[in-house]
Amino acid sequence: MSDTLMDFDEAVRRYDPVLGLEVHVELGTATKMFDAAPNVFGAQPNTMVTPTSVGLPGALPVVNARGVEYAIRIGLALGCQIAESCRFARKNYFYPDLAKDFQTSQSDEPIAYDGALEIELEDGSFFTIPIERAHMEEDAGKNTHIGGADGRIEGASYSLVDYNRAGVPLVEIVTRPIEGAGARAPQVAATYVRTLRDIFRALGVSEARMERGNVRADVNVSLRESSDAPLGTRTETKNVNTFRGIEQVIRYEIQRQAAILAAGGEVLQETRHGQADGTTRAGRVKSDADDYRYFPEPDLVPVAPSREWVEQIREGLPEMPAAKRRRLKAEWDLSDTEMRDVVNAGALELIEATAAAGTTGQAARKWWMGELSRTAKEQEVALEDMAVTPAQIAELQGLVDSGRLTDKLARQVLEGVLAGEGDPEAVAAARGLEVVSDDSALLAAVDEALAANPDVADKIRGGKVQAAGAIVGAVMKATRGQADAKRVRELVMERVQG
Repeated sequence: MSDTLMDFDEAVRRYDPVLGLEVHVELGTATKMFDAAPNVFGAQPNTMVTPTSVGLPGALPVVNARGVEYAIRIGLALGCQIAESCRFARKNYFYPDLAKDFQTSQSDEPIAYDGALEIELEDGSFFTIPIERAHMEEDAGKNTHIGGADGRIEGASYSLVDYNRAGVPLVEIVTRPIEGAGARAPQVAATYVRTLRDIFRALGVSEARMERGNVRADVNVSLRESSDAPLGTRTETKNVNTFRGIEQVIRYEIQRQAAILAAGGEVLQETRHGQADGTTRAGRVKSDADDYRYFPEPDLVPVAPSREWVEQIREGLPEMPAAKRRRLKAEWDLSDTEMRDVVNAGALELIEATAAAGTTGQAARKWWMGELSRTAKEQEVALEDMAVTPAQIAELQGLVDSGRLTDKLARQVLEGVLAGEGDPEAVAAARGLEVVSDDSALLAAVDEALAANPDVADKIRGGKVQAAGAIVGAVMKATRGQADAKRVRELVMERVQG
């Protein structure tokens, strides 16, 4: 049975949406949070585990110091206070992908708290997201449902559990209620998570690949009659891992909840699951914190980062993405729209790395936002997954700048690089694509073309210099496009006028 929905514009006119986001990021440590099992993606199921990973009796946890450092980095980047002492807790609930029947997390004593993050929306305006806390915890394993549609549990005949992910370090970032977004609520939420993703990558704490589940969000939505009314009953849509999905879930929940309230009904506090079509469906009644029976983890001592260590981490923080975008926009002389396109295409780091490898930002942008973006779209792959490196693009542009390749020839060389034929210089040599720069060879081609078109020479002598284009075209055809058209034109004029 489908839900009744109110028109979105009508819903945000009648009700004030309030959001809450819980964003989980998997940390890119070498090992898991509480044991020495490797933290890797894509391994054979249940091969990256130790007795601690699967909660065997007698197996004791040990805190991953690098995981704590990464959590502090995140907290500092979000303007949070870093706790002088904090501790882990047991969050008790049963799921088959959490073999010990509790999650080691943090409850009332998070590593970081009281922060804020300013985000920039598409129209250039800014919005501040209040951060309540960022705390450390471990991930659960992964269930695979066999026999159901799209891998879902409905209709499945049995399920398999892979514990490779169990124990992977997580930081969960929890906002305070996000108020005042109004009709922009979907965009605000998606932009916030995108900004976090960029920060995680800049900090070097995670690959932050959403398609792998490195970053995912639990999206809370509630409605109230006005901005000064008490908060409404919220729903929580779990594990949304695309920006578009976040926007769709919020739009849908606003429309669904508005229809319920307008009809005199009550919104049920529950977890919901996002669907591929942008809708949500009911899960279970939402548990409150008391239902998890948090209590201090008896096998782990408190974490007490020294102030000296925290300041050392703070001093080592890199330039944050927003500041970097402003700097690069000026350095590359881009308009607001051009920079926004670069960011939305996921090309900023690629262009920056290409420029650092030895070319200009404008030249690098030309390749990544032009030929490579078009090819990536055709092949349906992410730009960053293209089979070419920033260093190779810089080398390719260098061949153009030196006159050894024309833009047309460079595109052919790029095809070879993408096909795995080697670096640009090697591809150009193997395919015989370099510009013909030998004047004697070019003069021979010019003479041949003039002999075949005597009337063109007469026109040029008569003052119609544009007629030289026919000879240039003939020479370019004879040299398979490997001649420098500017030099060919010079030689044509010398021959005719000399």
